[in-house]
Amino acid sequence: MIALTDPLFPSRTRASLRENEPVSQAAVQPRFTLDGNDVLEKHLAGTCDTIMAGIRGLIPSHRLQAVLLGGGYGRGEGGVMRTSEGQRPYNDLEFYVCLRGNRHLNERRHHLPLEVLGEILTPMAGAEVEFKIISLEELRRSRVSMFSYDLLVGHRWLLGHPGLLFDLTHHQVAREIPASEATRLLMNRCTGLLFAQERLEHIEFTAADADFVHRNIAKAELAFGDAVLTAHGQYHWSCLERHRRLQQLIPDEPLSWLDDVRLCHATGLQFKLHPERSTASRAILQARQNAVVALGLKVWLWQEKRRLGANFTCVSDYAWGRLNKCPETSRHRNVLVNLKIGGVRSLFKFNSFRHPREKVLRALALLLWHRPVPPPLDGPGAAPFTLTSYFADLVSSYRALWQRVN
Repeated sequence: MIALTDPLFPSRTRASLRENEPVSQAAVQPRFTLDGNDVLEKHLAGTCDTIMAGIRGLIPSHRLQAVLLGGGYGRGEGGVMRTSEGQRPYNDLEFYVCLRGNRHLNERRHHLPLEVLGEILTPMAGAEVEFKIISLEELRRSRVSMFSYDLLVGHRWLLGHPGLLFDLTHHQVAREIPASEATRLLMNRCTGLLFAQERLEHIEFTAADADFVHRNIAKAELAFGDAVLTAHGQYHWSCLERHRRLQQLIPDEPLSWLDDVRLCHATGLQFKLHPERSTASRAILQARQNAVVALGLKVWLWQEKRRLGANFTCVSDYAWGRLNKCPETSRHRNVLVNLKIGGVRSLFKFNSFRHPREKVLRALALLLWHRPVPPPLDGPGAAPFTLTSYFADLVSSYRALWQRVN
């Protein structure tokens, strides 16, 4: 377990973690990792320089307002993978490009060129290079979310200056992150568990499948504790500080599974900071998957009961209950979101005033914790379903819906 007294963790940063109102990583001389060697740090710095040159070549200077490196490397807590050839990056490199003007128009103009740039530079970087176009004006008008908090409090400036964020302080208060964000975190990480289960049932289980399963289990292990902290208003941008807070958390109600969540968080934290390729067998990974999925159900039902004020005793109660699972959303905005995702036909459905994320929450709960069985054959000539193929088809349909909504 990594402690905040670890000598590899800079003392100035360690002190700042204990403040109620966290400061930006830009306030200290930032590193990309906690304990990566100089070769890795220089590689990441050179990668950022190359990527900035590419961004400047694609976007006019009068439109380019700022570029921030977010994610683990932007917060100085990026993963360090040790290999026989030396240390390598592991996590995605997430670049947030702030452009003047309407975000939607900017995305139409610049998303594809940036996506191509990311694909070209990913092999050089040794990690996935991703770009997201954002608008500071839009952030000024929006509420705090886990995404906006993580980005605006923990980042590395590549272009621009901290003064651009002075009027965005409402995004820097973690206790204001709404409960729906904890649900959204669980939704995404449990979706990773669902995709991992589908990989575990491949006829041929490859080394790439094993690594995918291992990685998504670790992400879920970390997320369970992060969701509990968010629900108690104690989320923090630093994964190390979140771990410390989770160990000291006194919940406002008895949680029989909290110690299991703490142990999982320690395992997930270790993987986040020092990831490694999995060489475990399918059987070993399936056993880990089963344990994490079972714990995830307890956290999920607790979180949704707390958020929605309803008593869900089992997955069926949650999935089939008619209670609106996205009450924080606007009915009129939901119509527009449904129109964008499902077209005109969505307007004639009875639930067009509800956010389509509700469909994802229901489907995920059923697929992960209440697995459907194949329907009976339609006729004597019908091709028989297998449990594996039927599940894979359902997961494929779910993936398409989740990607559109998320």
